[in-house]
Amino acid sequence: MAERNSGDVFLAFLIGGLIGAAVGILYAPNSGKNTRQKIRKKGEDLSEKFENISDEVKNTAKQVVADGKEKIVSSKERLEEVFDAGRKAFERK
Repeated sequence: MAERNSGDVFLAFLIGGLIGAAVGILYAPNSGKNTRQKIRKKGEDLSEKFENISDEVKNTAKQVVADGKEKIVSSKERLEEVFDAGRKAFERK
């Protein structure tokens, strides 16, 4: 739950930054051509940042899934060992 809240805060911060940057560019004393170029450049930069964030999220998700699978396999192996030991103890008595 804490991860979700921090994600919401990050998204709100990012959106606020974008709005602030857009307002700053629009009110800057530049020609229309320069303003459009700046907006295009900011858009390209933002697109690249989102791609990087997306890649990081994908890699993190893959790692979490791999770790989860490893823990499940490990737990299953331990459970099988305990079950076998219990069955052997039962058979002895």
